[in-house]
Amino acid sequence: MRNLNIVFMGTPDFAVESLKILVENNYRIAGVVTAPDKPAGRGRKLQQPAVKKYAVSQHLRVLQPSNLKDPGFLDELSALNANLQVVVAFRMLPREVWQMPEFGTFNLHASLLPDYRGAAPINRAIMNGETVTGVTTFFIDDKIDTGEIIMYDKTDIAPDDNAGALHDKLMTIGARLVLNTVQAIAENRVRPQKQREPEVLKKAEKIHKETCRIDWDRPIGEIYNHIRGLSPYPGAWTVFDDRGEEIPVKILDAVMEVTSHNEPEKKLISSRNSLKIPVKGGYIHLREVQLPGKRKMAVSDLLNGYTFSTECTVN
Repeated sequence: MRNLNIVFMGTPDFAVESLKILVENNYRIAGVVTAPDKPAGRGRKLQQPAVKKYAVSQHLRVLQPSNLKDPGFLDELSALNANLQVVVAFRMLPREVWQMPEFGTFNLHASLLPDYRGAAPINRAIMNGETVTGVTTFFIDDKIDTGEIIMYDKTDIAPDDNAGALHDKLMTIGARLVLNTVQAIAENRVRPQKQREPEVLKKAEKIHKETCRIDWDRPIGEIYNHIRGLSPYPGAWTVFDDRGEEIPVKILDAVMEVTSHNEPEKKLISSRNSLKIPVKGGYIHLREVQLPGKRKMAVSDLLNGYTFSTECTVN
């Protein structure tokens, strides 16, 4: 049995669960590397990353470098004498960092590699209509998400899962996979495998604002997957064109009704407490939206104080 001295690297809530499971299973955490505090909210007050908050609560050493190649940071990291580094939802590491520990540096990725390498694997899997995804641990190398695979675990994507629900599901099974991976490394029973290179590789490219705009000319299933794959963040959006007034609207929750109809596509149909949009193959029923400068709200609440004309369309 190897005696592990671990440095953990991560920033958001997704990473906290993995750090927590290692702490609760009595692994020695020599230090935690996370992002610097950043101003947030209307008051622009400095906010600590979620990983830092948990690390401080456990009295763990915290490093917050702005530059991972800074000689001062590299000296501090080396002084921790880690023989294993665990990375969950962090930045790309330079070679001098990931090569430092004796037993390597492994990363938890929220997909079944090699598919969905990149920044947005959870969003992209749902947007592409996948029904199965998972998590993978792999040893980091020079490229993004290409290193040798250690372990993976699969899970189903439910038809009504959005990105938030899948995030939480993968966060939990990912933490268990991190624990299993660390245990296997401690017991010297890891046999990493090179990633296969399929002819067609599904990518998880970064999400941009224009990525989020809804194309109402697509089939109903693709529109529905687009909306739920971007919910609750960053949010799919469209423009309501109401007699020449263009209103950008985020659509945060919707359901689809697969049916035939004779309604003009992309017309906004409003009733006392509902909004629906005819598209190819049925209707998209809006359930939660956000107008500019407003909080997100249920459609029924929006319609209590807002009326759309019968001429309103989406584009």
